[in-house]
Amino acid sequence: MRVRLLFHFVLPLSLLFLTACAAGTPATDAGGLRVVATTGQIGDAVANVGGDAVSLTTLFGPGVDPHLYVPTESDVTTLGAAEVIFYNGLHLEAQMTRVMEQLGERGRVVAALGDGLPPERLLTWDATTPYDPHVWNDPELWILVVTAIRDTLSAADPDNAARFAANAEAYIAEIRETDAFIREQVARISPERRVMVTAHDAFGYFARTYGFEVRGLQGISTESEAGTQDVQALAAFIADRQIPAIFVETTVPPRTIEAVQAAVRARGFEVAIGGSLFSDALGTPGTPEGTYTGMLRHNAQTLADALSDS
Repeated sequence: MRVRLLFHFVLPLSLLFLTACAAGTPATDAGGLRVVATTGQIGDAVANVGGDAVSLTTLFGPGVDPHLYVPTESDVTTLGAAEVIFYNGLHLEAQMTRVMEQLGERGRVVAALGDGLPPERLLTWDATTPYDPHVWNDPELWILVVTAIRDTLSAADPDNAARFAANAEAYIAEIRETDAFIREQVARISPERRVMVTAHDAFGYFARTYGFEVRGLQGISTESEAGTQDVQALAAFIADRQIPAIFVETTVPPRTIEAVQAAVRARGFEVAIGGSLFSDALGTPGTPEGTYTGMLRHNAQTLADALSDS
């Protein structure tokens, strides 16, 4: 409730800044096309496709939970000065939706990348969040996002369209190589042990793509909270199935998974915490996990090391 109240307080202030900024800062060629991305995954894609033809700001850093993030005054100023804004959509950045809509109405190029994906390829959820927003965990879906970024940048800056196309082609090749690496790691895990138990339900697309069963303690958004019954139900599932490892997420406090581990122990079975997975945010810039493909490779390696028979 505290987060929701804060959002209602911040939003009117945000709209005041948007109105002031929407008059626009004249575009210049000195720093390239001014682009803002919300998540690290989107920022990495824009950086790879845009190269030095864009001046990129990514709002969400390592460990930031996009489900709960409330835009700051500084964010609003940055967004208002942007020429192109990319965000995930599909209700991922739940606290920023109205801000994005306001920017679009004021003439900014605002692209909700997930909303443009084919609905038949999205995982459904519930009436509040009709589709699972964690689309980056399916590399083939993410390639569609990359092509949308390429096309949006090309429309905004036609003089650099050829450069954007070449960069996108190279980046897509890197994503496909990463997909092959993930499949090699998954092959190390016997089918009956391919069960991902995590803090929240962020890995549905990964599970569908690579043949895992996935269980999240919280729902698809970290706005929901797990109760005692949720913990006990998940603990019973782990103990009954003799699942060897469960995983924390870098954007969710570990206490939720630690509570599950304790509940499993109380049932007479010991489950290990197999490591940290990157779900909603990338790792630290300058590290392998600070890139989209590095994040996926880390997750696959972590899963294989914790769940494989050897």
